Amino acid sequence: MTLRLRLTLVATAVVAVVVTAASLTTYFVMRHELYKQVDGQLAAHAQDPHGVYPGFSPYSADSVAVVAPDGSEIGRPIPIDARIKQVANGQRAAFFRNARAETARGPIELREIVVPAQGGGAIIVARSIDYIHHDLERLRFILILVALGALAAAALLAALASRATLSPVLRLTAAAERIARTRDPSERVDESGGGELQRLGGAFNTMLGALEESLETQRRFVADASHELRTPLTSMQTNIEVLKQQERLAPAQRAQLFGDLEREAHEMRDLITGLLELARGDANLERRPVQLDELVESAVERARARFPDVRWEDELEPTSVAAVPERVERAVWNLLENAGKWNTNGDPVEVRLADGELSVRDHGPGIAAEDRERIFDRFYRATSARSLPGSGLGLAIVREVAEAHGGTVVAEEAPGGGALLRLRLPKS
Repeated sequence: MTLRLRLTLVATAVVAVVVTAASLTTYFVMRHELYKQVDGQLAAHAQDPHGVYPGFSPYSADSVAVVAPDGSEIGRPIPIDARIKQVANGQRAAFFRNARAETARGPIELREIVVPAQGGGAIIVARSIDYIHHDLERLRFILILVALGALAAAALLAALASRATLSPVLRLTAAAERIARTRDPSERVDESGGGELQRLGGAFNTMLGALEESLETQRRFVADASHELRTPLTSMQTNIEVLKQQERLAPAQRAQLFGDLEREAHEMRDLITGLLELARGDANLERRPVQLDELVESAVERARARFPDVRWEDELEPTSVAAVPERVERAVWNLLENAGKWNTNGDPVEVRLADGELSVRDHGPGIAAEDRERIFDRFYRATSARSLPGSGLGLAIVREVAEAHGGTVVAEEAPGGGALLRLRLPKS
C-alpha cells in the first residue's frame, strides 16, 4: 500500500468518524426535542381540567382515558398495566410511556402521560406520534445521504491533498532512484513547497552536495595516491633493471643503487602508512583521557634521537585531553618531524604546550603565503619542499586528527622567520 493511499484512507476514516458522530448526535438531539415537545403539550393538557374528558376530541390531536381508583377503565378501552393501577391508587407519580393502539385505519404509535386524577383514579392523555417516526425516518435518510456525500468528498479531497503534499517527496524519491541508477550525485531537487518539505529538499540537496564532494575527494585521493606511488615504483623498477647487469657495474655504483633502493623502499613504506592512516579515520577507536604533555614529551625525546643535529627546546604545561592516543601521537610526531627537516641552521625548534594548544616553531625558511592554506592538503608539497624526502601526507594527517577530535591546526609565519604551527585540541 502506497503512502498516498494510506494518507487518503486515514483522512477518510477521520472524516467518517466525525460525520458519524455528528449525524448520531443530530439524530438523537432531534428525537429528544420532538419527544420533549410532545411531552410538554401532553403534560399541559393533563393539568387542564376543562380539556380532560373520555374519548377522542374532534378539536384536539389528543385522546383522554380515565381510570377508576380500583384500576378499571372508564370510557375508551385501554390496556391497564400495574404501573397505571399504582398511579390510580396513589402509589406512583405521573409518568410517560409509548403505546400502540388499534384504529380503523390500522395500528398507530401513541405517546401517553399517566397522571393522578383529583379525588382518586388516573387520567391518561395520549397523542399519535406516527408523524415523529416519519420525521425521524426522513432525518435518518437525509443524514445517511449527507454522510455518504461527505465521505466521498473527503476521499476526493484527501487524495488531491495527499498528491499535492507528497509531490515533493515523490520528486525526492525519483531523484534518489536516478542517482542510484546513474551514480551521479550532481543532480539537485526543487526546494519549493515551504515548511518541512522545503527543509527536507534542502537537507537532501545538502546531502547530495556532501556526497558529491566526498566522491570527488575520493577520486582525487585515488588519483594522487596512484601518482605518488607510481614515482617510487618506477624508480625502483629502473634500479632493479640496472642491477640485473650488476657484473658490468663498479662496486661504488652497485652500492649507490642499493642505497637508492633502500631509500625508495622507505618512501614507499611511509607513503603506504600515511595512506592507511588517512583511510582509517577515527572509526571504532575509543577516546579516553590522555595527558598531552606526557605524550608530547615522549615525542620530543624521539625527535632528539631522530634529528641529533637539531636543538629541541620544550615548555610543556600539564594538559589532559579526550583523544585517541595513537592518533594524537602520530599528529604530534608529524609536526615535530616537519620542523626537524626544515631546521638546519643550528637554531632551536621551540615546542610549547599551554591552554590545550601545542605550538611548534622552527627557524627554517618559513612557509610562503600562497602555500599556508594548502600545506594541509593531501599530497601537496611546496616548491621548496620537493627536493626533500616525504610524501606530502604528514600535515594532512595532522589536520585529519585535529578535525576528528574537534580541534584545529593552523600554519603561521613565525616572528623573525621560520614557521609556526599550532595544534589545538579540546580539553577533557
